[in-house]
Amino acid sequence: MTDPIMQSSALQRIAPSPTIAATQKARMLKARGADIISLTAGEPDFDTPTNIKDAAIEAIKRGETKYTPIDGIPDLKEAIAKKFARDNDLQYASNEITVAPGGKAVIFSAFLGTLNPGDEVIIPAPYWVSYPDIVKLTGATPIIIPTKKKDEFLLTPDALAAAISPRTRWIILNNPGNPTGSMYSREWLEALGDILLEHQQIMILTDDIYEKIVYGSVNFSTIAQVQPKLFRRTLTMNGASKCFAMTGWRIGYAGGPQSVIKAMTKVMSQSTTNACSISQWACVEALNGNQAFLDDWTVAFRGRRDVAVSIINDTPGLTCATPKGAFYVFAHCAGVINKTSPRGRVIKSDVDFTDALMEEAGVGVVSGAAFGMSPYFRLSYAAADEDVENACLRIKNFCTSLT
Repeated sequence: MTDPIMQSSALQRIAPSPTIAATQKARMLKARGADIISLTAGEPDFDTPTNIKDAAIEAIKRGETKYTPIDGIPDLKEAIAKKFARDNDLQYASNEITVAPGGKAVIFSAFLGTLNPGDEVIIPAPYWVSYPDIVKLTGATPIIIPTKKKDEFLLTPDALAAAISPRTRWIILNNPGNPTGSMYSREWLEALGDILLEHQQIMILTDDIYEKIVYGSVNFSTIAQVQPKLFRRTLTMNGASKCFAMTGWRIGYAGGPQSVIKAMTKVMSQSTTNACSISQWACVEALNGNQAFLDDWTVAFRGRRDVAVSIINDTPGLTCATPKGAFYVFAHCAGVINKTSPRGRVIKSDVDFTDALMEEAGVGVVSGAAFGMSPYFRLSYAAADEDVENACLRIKNFCTSLT
């Protein structure tokens, strides 16, 4: 019998999230009794800090359980404004700030509210998996610009200049980057900004969600901070998920031009309405409260990173750089392509490799193809120390067994 329900043309332009699909597959296999260590999701294993949870409980007791303003409660918008001023030297008024149920909702509402069919959005690859599909949902066209390993997977000014056309409306920058952990220095952002200053029609969306998770000597900078003339053309996005271990609370936020914020609010008025009221009050505490725990978390992440990088680079057929931020390793796996697994699977691609790794070695990672660059895979070390080490040793043993 023919299914009478037809998918919309917009839905046919996109695919389900590959990272969520990999995470779900790992959960399914584990539920069936398989011994799976999943390093697929970008989700800190730490619990949400107690002061943040207590603030949510107190909000419930006060009855803060009703609809809120679409773009966020005043207390949270004030806390966000203080955060941007304190951490990024950016001054936003209340009507230049919005709150949404997650960073993904920020991006979706910004693009749906500003893009038309035929418009173009520049996206450096490798990229977070949802960027191109969100652009496609609006009818606009993602312009994918491959970056190079020798440039630490950072978009160069020359590559940016070559990609710009009269139809370019946005560029997305992610710093530190998912899936690579690479970071744009202040000088690099200045050079990109010099190019963008010449093209007044282009807006910049900077995804700073991993801002607090950085290692080494490179200090975090955001583009509107280093190129003040771009302030009125930049949507500076952040959120509570990664830095405060609040993935399930669903709070993203952004500061930007009032016209863009107004368009986003209009979109959300017909889609999500407001973010969860209780989560908003928890985020007030997250931004205003004691953040000393971030030092301990960063030390833990750095230790896991070093273990993963050491084992991966000691594995036949694999290599990786040492990430400067976030909590991912983006490993090159060209050396295992065209080899055969112990169960007889011929590995023709990074997708084959990640499938075999999960099914034969019990390790969940995500193929580089999901991020627009092959042959690579992404490993998340936002997991318990022993899980990261054991998973990496399984990967090493699996690669050693290939013929």
